Amino acid sequence: QVQLVESGGGLVQPGESLRLSCAASGTDLRIFNMGWYRQSPGNQREPVATITPDGIATYADSLTGRFTISLGHAKRTVYLQIHELKPEDTATYYCKARIGLTTLTARGYWGQGTQVTVSA
Repeated sequence: QVQLVESGGGLVQPGESLRLSCAASGTDLRIFNMGWYRQSPGNQREPVATITPDGIATYADSLTGRFTISLGHAKRTVYLQIHELKPEDTATYYCKARIGLTTLTARGYWGQGTQVTVSA
């Protein structure tokens, strides 16, 4: 079965950088895109960035500049580099991938999330 496993979260100080990773496994089906979302307590889950297998990245309007999404060599791993972390970046970060045989039959899969806490 499809598994998305995130890693790289933790407790960091404001101004530091962090790189999150998410690896997809358990399927040979095509990955149509991968992305990162985040959710802080009391708030809805919000998109951070997505990327296609061709490397076309899209970022949430409010989050441009400090976030960089990229793919691994095999294009089944997605990374999120976060620079100049702020306390308001504190959230659980989730990986999502659209996987399937065709674009019409592809469905979204979520990882379990990785916690990022920014605090002095």
